[in-house]
Amino acid sequence: MTNEVRIDGNSLTLDHVAAVATARASVTLAPLARQRALLARRVVQSIVDQRAVVYGVTTGFGKLSEVSIPPERLAELQVNLVRSHAAGVGDLLPEREVRAMMLLRANVIAKGYSGARPDIAELLLGMLNVGLYPPIPEQGSVGASGDLAPLAHLALALIGEGTLHRGDATGPAADMLRGANLEPVRLGPKEGLVLINGTQAHTAIGALALLDAHRLWRTAHVAGAMSLEALLGTPVAFDPRIHDVRGQLGQAASAALLRELLADSEIRESHRSGDPRVQDAYSLRCMPQVHGPVLDAIDFCAGVIGRELNAATDNPLVFETGELLSGGNFHGQSVAMALDVLAIALTNLATIAERRIDRLVNPDLNQGLPAFLARDAGVNSGFMMAQVTAASLASECKVLAHPASVDTIPTDGNKEDVVPMAMAAAWKLRRVIRNVRYVLGIELMCAAQGLDYRAPLKPGRGVARAHAAVRAIVSPLENDRVLSPDIERLAAAIDADEILSSALVS
Repeated sequence: MTNEVRIDGNSLTLDHVAAVATARASVTLAPLARQRALLARRVVQSIVDQRAVVYGVTTGFGKLSEVSIPPERLAELQVNLVRSHAAGVGDLLPEREVRAMMLLRANVIAKGYSGARPDIAELLLGMLNVGLYPPIPEQGSVGASGDLAPLAHLALALIGEGTLHRGDATGPAADMLRGANLEPVRLGPKEGLVLINGTQAHTAIGALALLDAHRLWRTAHVAGAMSLEALLGTPVAFDPRIHDVRGQLGQAASAALLRELLADSEIRESHRSGDPRVQDAYSLRCMPQVHGPVLDAIDFCAGVIGRELNAATDNPLVFETGELLSGGNFHGQSVAMALDVLAIALTNLATIAERRIDRLVNPDLNQGLPAFLARDAGVNSGFMMAQVTAASLASECKVLAHPASVDTIPTDGNKEDVVPMAMAAAWKLRRVIRNVRYVLGIELMCAAQGLDYRAPLKPGRGVARAHAAVRAIVSPLENDRVLSPDIERLAAAIDADEILSSALVS
């Protein structure tokens, strides 16, 4: 992962977002981007000097766009816009999401269609480089004129109002900025509107969620392969010929990953003959057919979000011809729909994993393993409640998978009469991801216990490495104990790629 990112409005990638948001890579503004932003700013200033009537520059906003603002009150107009729109509520966005949001907002200015001074983008980058970020509530945006409320909370900090965080320290924004040798900005015409118009809050959450989703997709194969071995399943269903004749890319990639994990399995050889089963249950046999479409959905979302990272989402947009054109690029429908698709896809990872967990613990289905994987079943309940927890999480995912993007409530005096609810799609996707991470942690824990009972037979190479990684985190269940800490540790290990990095060593 890169240690430095240079933004120019056109070449930001998901990996760059992760580098800045989570790994704290330093960020700079490309010289050409500064020049483009200055050109756009001159166009805005020319509009002001001519006293032309242009939305958001010399008029009010939304339903108030027909109110003309005199030149001497244009600065007041922009500050009031920021203050009035900072109406978010609820839990605060995690730091990494705020950092991603700051990066994306700076990148929009760097693109050169916003009409804000490049100094504002450089202030955002300066804050990122010293670890300053504002508290931003996650609720209050419908994603229509962009993420108005979340972005307004960010803009407040840039003008020295509200508070800022830096590590464990919190203080007045102006003081925190100056303590880091940064200065609050004085907003000029259109600059307040630039800071709050856009899709950067829900896109930031979505970009990071997308990276989490791909990690979960690969982890689901590790957990599923472990379960298949513990349940004496067959890898025949993953033969490449089966998947080649269907032609679905995600399915073929899923089967290939499973084959890699299951290669050279002694457990498989032990039951190659004499097993009366002709086929495994769907949760084992159809992993490629269920996991595969999830990868297809991830790839689709990566395309939508990857394009949005470098999109001009302001209104109006400033062009070199001297024109300011009003449109609707701030409308978040495209990303909202992609995030809803991703929530639906990941929910399928949770539901199929929960079914494999049930097969591991259910004495009617688990191929001779102890009931609930307990060594002294009856006195010990084993993993009975772990499956219940997984069922609860999977069921919650189904509720959260209801698409936010099909909902709409008109806002702003019916001026914004069709809205995408993109921010809701983003933060409920985050909850789905957390739930899937827990479900996979539970499956890893149960599958590892099942593999313990199959010793001394060894599973496939990748499965064996994954089993060792799980056992380095949680010990076998000899007698009943509190399982919550084990689940939390495994979920954290999944998030940190510890299981994957062990299982998929080439």
